[in-house]
Amino acid sequence: MRRTRPRLAAFLPLVALLAVALASQAQRPSAPPPDAASDSVEIAVPTVVADGATLAALAPVARRLGGTLEEHPGGSWSLAFGEERVLFGPDSSALAVGTEVLPLSRAPQVVGGAIYVPADFFERVYARFGGWTTSLDAGRLTASRRDGRTLAVSTDAVHLQGVTTVVLQFPARPRFEIEERGASVVVELAGGDRVESLRPRPVDDPLVEAIEIAGERIVLRLAPGAAVESYTLESPFRLVFDVHRGAGVAAGEPEPPALEPPEPPTGIRVIVLDPGHGGSETGAIGPSGVAEKDLTLALARTLAARLEAALPVRVVLTRDEDANLPHETRTAIANQNKADLFLSLHLNSAFGPTAHGAETYFLSTAASDERAARSAAEENRPGGAAPAAGAAAGDDPLYDLQLMLWDLAQNHFLSESQRLAKLIQGELNSTLGLRDRGVKQAPFLVLMGAAMPAVLVEVGFLSNPDEERRLQDAAYRAELADAL
Repeated sequence: MRRTRPRLAAFLPLVALLAVALASQAQRPSAPPPDAASDSVEIAVPTVVADGATLAALAPVARRLGGTLEEHPGGSWSLAFGEERVLFGPDSSALAVGTEVLPLSRAPQVVGGAIYVPADFFERVYARFGGWTTSLDAGRLTASRRDGRTLAVSTDAVHLQGVTTVVLQFPARPRFEIEERGASVVVELAGGDRVESLRPRPVDDPLVEAIEIAGERIVLRLAPGAAVESYTLESPFRLVFDVHRGAGVAAGEPEPPALEPPEPPTGIRVIVLDPGHGGSETGAIGPSGVAEKDLTLALARTLAARLEAALPVRVVLTRDEDANLPHETRTAIANQNKADLFLSLHLNSAFGPTAHGAETYFLSTAASDERAARSAAEENRPGGAAPAAGAAAGDDPLYDLQLMLWDLAQNHFLSESQRLAKLIQGELNSTLGLRDRGVKQAPFLVLMGAAMPAVLVEVGFLSNPDEERRLQDAAYRAELADAL
């Protein structure tokens, strides 16, 4: 799969918000940051408690550590650092920095007209903009300048269909600059940071000849004619390089014939629906004995008919019968059909009978909250059986590496997946009056490998007798399909 940067359409909501911010007549100059010589700052901040989590007011921190804080029409907020903006809002447990979407432990909240954010907001934002480490305790935020550190960096290089992806993973975000010098890419660390190689590995790759790590420098030696693009990912921090053949032709290779590139297709043409579970994997079981696998298949069939009747699309079901289907086969079907969207349909379950409402997920290596982590663990286990407390989503020692590599692939569709998830969640809530359980991120195996925007929807709780009864009603499933 030749991975490219996300399409412009994926960022139109962020571009629109940025345009609103630039057009605002209430522009204020950025608050001056503390003196560069200051090693530590303590800030008194008002706090509130929401769902057992402490949120702190952002405004007093922005005044001390820097950043111009603004509210925008529609309830969105931004925190500007010069030309760069952090975008966030009370309806999402995530924030956007440029083209990156980063998860938060809790969604921000507006209290008395002021925006309150979780502690990891300060960690994510002010580590990047100012090099601060932060801690929140009893209404005081302590921010400290990071001293020079020695960071252990691990490396991975994967070559797939003409593109080599090099991943440099750090235990914390370093201070660095990237410079291309001839046939090499040099990462220079700054601010006293140093690196040491963790598990050094020889490189055997057609595009990357060597990866050298020493002191304040990491050097990627590229093959002649190779070109490179770089970007970063968070949680954990990763510096990623996509290396591919340059525009020129390598020595000894024949000049290819000049061809006019075909016009790329526009719009959504193929949608793949994935009815969760199947065969011996029953998924959740309701109080009356109905199985999740049967209801997801019935809903998928109804939704497929609705989509093809309403839109000029082809709809493919990963399964159209009661059959076992591995997680990786489901996304492989979507890739083989060159799908534009992938939607996996599931039903939720809880230990008590009162939980209700819908949740929509998109892929992340780190769950957005504890409940999201449990949901992914339950869906990732064979049969969908409830895992033991603290069970990991995957027991295979290669699981973390596999998920990380597919997370890199899905990262190119992250903004589109998040936007799709928000649209679905909002429509389910407004049309059917379901309790809004929010848009979340989690490491669902069924979303790994999808080379298109992909989401997983838990349309209701099968453990709730009232929701179970409604989900067995064909008329209600038709309403669900219409909303989707």
